[in-house]
Amino acid sequence: MVEQLHRAEIIAGGLVQGVGFRYFVYRNAEVLGLKGYTKNLYTGETLTVVEGEKYAIEELFELIKAGPSHAYVKKCNIAWTSYNGEFTSFEIRH
Repeated sequence: MVEQLHRAEIIAGGLVQGVGFRYFVYRNAEVLGLKGYTKNLYTGETLTVVEGEKYAIEELFELIKAGPSHAYVKKCNIAWTSYNGEFTSFEIRH
């Protein structure tokens, strides 16, 4: 049985810009087979919009909360939304 696909928006705040954070998210999303994008926000936070299997999204969320070695994630929130299948890959947006 194929697991139902989900969509989530993850916002990470703290020291998450200029430390390779988006590349960290990209590499892990690719490994987990997720689709969507990650980008920096003008607020100094990083937004990740992701679609895929729920367990993979939850695993990515845990990785984002920890962050790469040079980052300091002070807060991290996830909001589940309706899956709509709009992505064909995962990318870094600027």
